[in-house]
Amino acid sequence: MAEEKIIMPQLGESVTEGTINTWLVKEGDFVNEYDPLVEVMTDKVNAEVPSSFTGTIKEIVENEGSTVKVGNLLGYIETEEKEAAAQTTDNKDIEKEVKTENKEETKDQSMASRYSPAVLKLSQKHGIDLNDVTGTGLGGRITRKDIIAFDKSNEKEFESSKESEQDQVKREVEQPEIKTDETDVEIPLSPVRRAIAQNMVQSKQEIPHAWMTVEADVTDLVTYRNDVKDSFKEKEGINLTYFSFFIKVIANALKKFPELNSMWAGESIIQKQEINISIAVANEDELFVPVIKNADEMSIKGIAKRINELTEKAKRNKLTQEDISGGTFTINNTGTFGSISSMGIINHPQAAILQVESIVKRPVIINDMFAARDIVNLSLSLDHRILDGLVCGRFLAYVKERLESINEHTTNLF
Repeated sequence: MAEEKIIMPQLGESVTEGTINTWLVKEGDFVNEYDPLVEVMTDKVNAEVPSSFTGTIKEIVENEGSTVKVGNLLGYIETEEKEAAAQTTDNKDIEKEVKTENKEETKDQSMASRYSPAVLKLSQKHGIDLNDVTGTGLGGRITRKDIIAFDKSNEKEFESSKESEQDQVKREVEQPEIKTDETDVEIPLSPVRRAIAQNMVQSKQEIPHAWMTVEADVTDLVTYRNDVKDSFKEKEGINLTYFSFFIKVIANALKKFPELNSMWAGESIIQKQEINISIAVANEDELFVPVIKNADEMSIKGIAKRINELTEKAKRNKLTQEDISGGTFTINNTGTFGSISSMGIINHPQAAILQVESIVKRPVIINDMFAARDIVNLSLSLDHRILDGLVCGRFLAYVKERLESINEHTTNLF
């Protein structure tokens, strides 16, 4: 017999941890390869983690409700020797270094290039090249102690001003005391809300946000959609929403302005070739961000059907890892809630997010006369490391032009 590890997989890009919602097996259960073991919740998806082995569950290490880092240990499964060897060969890409009971030093270097302000200040003050320092912190991160060990001659000076890593973390996350009374209600954070909070903080801390807004006259689009929505519903069995038109136009604009379909990679900018649109959908109390793959190659009808499929899967908590991975640009339909102006937080590590606001009737002067027109605001949040105002302004102008040109004479939409 052989003992194999069950580890936390990565359930989507930028996902670094997951919360165990429900164990679907118990210790002593026999499972086949690909049988579901545990349901894991992230800010983007609820997913069942399948078994990579056939065997008997020997030990469950993490309990329901625990939040576990990607690559860390969930439990053990006992397999036959021959099968275990074959399975190990088939799963070479699974991360093999996990935190063990005796807390052996990890070789994970995922945080090696991330430096705290204190470490940066000390290294600059004493002329230390951080590339020469080996980090011993989580994920290979360099700590104050690593700087001290690297430069013993300055140890006394460091000691006088140093703050332990634990104290520093405690200070960063410590919340001010809030006075409460008997009528207040304390609501514990759900795993989804906690994960969303962490990702939003990461996005705001790491990405220098900038914003631009334009308004588009979509009167002809509104008229056209109203004319065809009933026949579309009768023929296709789903609603034809304005959002489908917006996604199609914006996806085509990303082909023309690929700079916005990019990601920051530290020492380079990765310009993605596929145009995969992330959209926000929700069930009663949870928000998910599934992806419409290759949206620029789809028709309005195809996009409408895909939106409907993803929305229904989100309502039933059936979104898969494939459904939520690979997004390159996010469009948020804030107009659903009646919003007319908002500034979205970028979906890390993407370069931008576009808020499509509510379509409202406004008086507009046309040929020196007032007319009631349907107007929509388009609000773009951009990563100023990757993008500047010139390309974003041109991108928004193109989107505005294309939206304003949609009418009953438009061809090749469906």
